[in-house]
Amino acid sequence: MKKLLTSTVSVFILISLTACSAPNAATTSTAVTQAMESQEAGMMDDTGMMNQGNPAPDFEMMDLDGNTVKLSDFKGEKVYLKYWASWCPICLGGLEDINTLSADENGFKVLTIVAPGQKGEKNMEDFKKWFSGVENTEHITVLFDTDGAYGTQTGVRGYPTSEYIGSDGVMSKLIPGHEDNDAIKTAFESIK
Repeated sequence: MKKLLTSTVSVFILISLTACSAPNAATTSTAVTQAMESQEAGMMDDTGMMNQGNPAPDFEMMDLDGNTVKLSDFKGEKVYLKYWASWCPICLGGLEDINTLSADENGFKVLTIVAPGQKGEKNMEDFKKWFSGVENTEHITVLFDTDGAYGTQTGVRGYPTSEYIGSDGVMSKLIPGHEDNDAIKTAFESIK
């Protein structure tokens, strides 16, 4: 009898707590419907943005050849950013895919970012030397987030992480873990 009473009280408390934290269904439904209608119509909101999310912060990073690359260089284009590390087996397993994706004409620019000297990554010179010996990477653009600030600013917590930026400069998605090429292409179908 005590077990039944304890179970009943526990279920009641759980339901009460869940109900207290649940958003208003009518408000949520209306907001989702409005967002979907705007996205389907290709309409911009009052800020001139076509995608849901916050503007991706601009960055200025150096590539493997010492050239400066800014996110703003790609204004009006969709951009896929892949954060990765040389010590990450999942990242290394996806390099051939990212090389293929970088070579394809997809309607979006593909860039990869490593943070030398951060979170166990090699320093820049050691990374360059190591990367020059990695096969199937000839189409990959590697940028150096030298102090890890951009990754921190955008919310990267681990490797690999995918960042999807719309042509309006909005960071539409930030997804931890490996994304295969089909998933990346499919994600960009809904990003303007």
